[in-house]
Amino acid sequence: MEDSADSPKDRLINPETLFQLNYGMCILSSAKDGRANGCIVNTVFQVVPDPIIIAVSINKDSLTNEYISASRVFGISILGEECPMSFIGRFGFRTGRDIDKFRKVKNKPGITGAPIALDNAAGYIEAEVVKEIDISTHTVFFGQVVACRTVDKSKIPMTYAYYRDVKNGRTPRTAATYIKTKPKDKSKKGAKAMAKYRCLMCGYIYDPEAGDPANGVEPGTAFEDLPDDWVCPDCGVGQDEFEPVNQ
Repeated sequence: MEDSADSPKDRLINPETLFQLNYGMCILSSAKDGRANGCIVNTVFQVVPDPIIIAVSINKDSLTNEYISASRVFGISILGEECPMSFIGRFGFRTGRDIDKFRKVKNKPGITGAPIALDNAAGYIEAEVVKEIDISTHTVFFGQVVACRTVDKSKIPMTYAYYRDVKNGRTPRTAATYIKTKPKDKSKKGAKAMAKYRCLMCGYIYDPEAGDPANGVEPGTAFEDLPDDWVCPDCGVGQDEFEPVNQ
């Protein structure tokens, strides 16, 4: 017989307990056929001291996963605490299939050929893949470190806890640490129907009086009436990552 939704087994698992684990916020990058791409990850850790082996988990649907699988190399840029949320949104909530994430971002090709993001980086690591493991929705890549450098000693590396609790950051659905939250209720209308809404990721303000004409939303469109596929024009997160602005 299957366990019920309120079974003792289910009550033993509180996903938020996993927030107590310490992760670092990084850009995982690679290249394929002359194209560079990267994404935000918080699951990089060292597993062997000599030779130095690190591991990283990344969703199978990610374009960066495809690039690493093809090139067998990857780069890690360790982000500092002062990194802007819009920068995190660019790499964490947009897809490289739609935009060039490294456009206007200071970077350099590493010795492996993987692109290294230097903007907002405390340091970086390069690795060559020595093993990979297919686990459900993700791939865990193990890489032997071939280069690592400090970019800015004054920067304090950003932990996932700092990103989540201090910067009020959110986690994309494809991330290994994603926990499902209640979606925004778009059925509420009336007095607050024309309220402004703020993106929790990058701070973008949706003003219903202005709309978003560049993306097909006419002025005078309430947030609750936005098309279901409308996303933040600055960082690409969905509407469930917005909150009303207190006026």
